[in-house]
Amino acid sequence: MKLIIGGYAQGKLNYVLKHYELENYVLLDGTLSEAAIEAGNTVILHCFHLWVKDGLKRGANPEEEIRKFVKEYPDCIIISDEVGNGIVPIDAFEREYRERTGRMLVELAEKAEEVVRVICGMGQKIK
Repeated sequence: MKLIIGGYAQGKLNYVLKHYELENYVLLDGTLSEAAIEAGNTVILHCFHLWVKDGLKRGANPEEEIRKFVKEYPDCIIISDEVGNGIVPIDAFEREYRERTGRMLVELAEKAEEVVRVICGMGQKIK
């Protein structure tokens, strides 16, 4: 699994498509829909942070869901905005969302074979 992180609108998806030789891939944009996944395709989970937020709103357990997903698709690429920078939100849900997303990204980074932070479209390999 590869983890790509960075700020909003920093070119993370373009970086992935440009720097990894992906002949066949499936782009899951903020969803873990396995219906779109065909055998032999690399799975790109784009907007991981939005998927977490949506799951929390639905009352799901995103921590367990992403662990299961990564186990089933160990060669996936996960792309996420960094959500822990800036002013701490007043809204309790937004604070929980940031906290849980950050903790999941820490766990994913520990398990990832590669972690890249993208800034201005350029990747900085941090693992």
